[in-house]
Amino acid sequence: MRRVLSVVRPHLARLIAAGLAGVTAELCAVALMASAAWLIARASQQPPLAALSLAIVAVRAFAVFRGVLRYADRLAGHDATLRALAELRGRVYDSLARAAVPAPGRPVAAGAPGGEGPARRRTPGKGGARRDADALGHMVADVDSLQDLLLRCLLPITSAVAVAVVAAGLALVLLPAAGLVAAAGLLVAGLAVPACAALAARRLGARVAEARDALAARSLDLLDGRFDLAAFGATARVLERAEAETARLARLEGLAGRVSSIAFGAGVLVQGLTAVGVAGVAIAAGADEVLVAVLALTTLAAFEPVLPLADAAQRLTELRPAARRLAALLEDAPQAPAPARAAGPDAAELELRDVTVRYAPDGPAALDGVSLRVEPDRSLAVVGASGAGKSTLLGVLAGLLPPTSGTALVPPGVRGLTQDAHVFHTSIRANLLLARPAATEDELREAARRTRLLEWVESLPEGWDTEVGEGGRPMSGGQRQRLLLTRALLADPGVLVLDEPTEALDHALADRVLAGVLAARRGRATVLVTHRLTGLDAVDEIIVMDEGRIVQRGTHAGLTGIPGPYRDLWDTERLVSSPAAA
Repeated sequence: MRRVLSVVRPHLARLIAAGLAGVTAELCAVALMASAAWLIARASQQPPLAALSLAIVAVRAFAVFRGVLRYADRLAGHDATLRALAELRGRVYDSLARAAVPAPGRPVAAGAPGGEGPARRRTPGKGGARRDADALGHMVADVDSLQDLLLRCLLPITSAVAVAVVAAGLALVLLPAAGLVAAAGLLVAGLAVPACAALAARRLGARVAEARDALAARSLDLLDGRFDLAAFGATARVLERAEAETARLARLEGLAGRVSSIAFGAGVLVQGLTAVGVAGVAIAAGADEVLVAVLALTTLAAFEPVLPLADAAQRLTELRPAARRLAALLEDAPQAPAPARAAGPDAAELELRDVTVRYAPDGPAALDGVSLRVEPDRSLAVVGASGAGKSTLLGVLAGLLPPTSGTALVPPGVRGLTQDAHVFHTSIRANLLLARPAATEDELREAARRTRLLEWVESLPEGWDTEVGEGGRPMSGGQRQRLLLTRALLADPGVLVLDEPTEALDHALADRVLAGVLAARRGRATVLVTHRLTGLDAVDEIIVMDEGRIVQRGTHAGLTGIPGPYRDLWDTERLVSSPAAA
């Protein structure tokens, strides 16, 4: 909790001002009730008007000050809270960015930034740790929970404590016996009732959170898998499960609402009994009717800031897990060290020196002693069977995955295209201009021509201004991949790293797209990870991976001319594709 509240420190002055305004406003409310009670009770005795003038002025003053201070409390409190929320969101984003996470669902090196640990287990997209719906829901809700922590917990608790102490102290001064009764009632309403409410909320809160997470995950499944569900006729079954989860959540939230109502009702009951008890003690002690009225009504007013403590206790119980998650994210997400840079400000060489990557300290090496260099004007293809270490190598080359041991020299101009790159809900033009905002129309067309995207774009009624992405025009997998490849090509980085850039394309189109990309990148460093060998005769060098090691390297012509893993892969590819060609 302290770690999360550290974001409030820069705005502590505003928060203190809000607290002081809130406490003073509540004290004015108590003073207003006390002075009004005295005024009414004393006026019933028909004293001279001059005897009431001070009380009349006090009632008016306390009423005005109460309203003004309440407004100041709300203004300063919300200002401080919203500023703290903005800072917390920035810190959370920075923590996620520092984690140096590779593509979603892909593991990272143990002990390296983004490795397995409390922070990583809370990062969206981490395969096997938390479903995306669960992670995203928690991330947003956890950050927003700071608002309730300040406005509905800490500030009200401060006001309640101050008012209870002052009111009980005043009652003790006026009539000690009545003061003891008031203090006892305030303790019950301010401590016992909130403690019971918090205990009930703790037991129920875990079940509510579990049901909410289950419903979020079920809803995400229903939305993301709607086409597959429709194809297999399973939509109704999944809808029934989602409805069951909704009913379960509604039932549990209803129970939580009843707990809140019971707690508030118990507080009101204690308030009434305490006021009656104070009045009874005052009457038994022989106090005059004016003092009885002042004590009874002051006690009622003192409970007003105390009654919300039951709700504050319940919310604190709900907010503790959120605070723990945020604290773990802020503390444990490591500062990703910048990859070692190649010498020279304009250098564009990629070099790995005896690099090893492990996904667990005692696990097998995903990369084992890999050393290679990519010259600034050469292209490199990485091939191998599934699980050979190609994607891990790509992560290291792109600077996303720090090695467990060894050295990775990564130039500053590396840009990459992963298999799950994002298409934004905007126009085709805007998606492409993300790579190079100053690109001209001719440059857009040339990049799209290289990737065979231009013909499709020109066939659209709105052309480059067609909206795509989530909620936009549906695209096939091949169109999406070519759009992303065009964006990567348009960036024209010093080093371009591509992960399976033609996977979603048919063989004939894939060959043309790959040829266009390699032609456009001629004279620029390009690293290509692929499982297809056709078209690699245009690549300057090919390395073959197996079990995390480089087992072969050379050109396409050279590797197909000698026995080895590459020729085996080449023969298999030709054997598989030859019937289709026929």
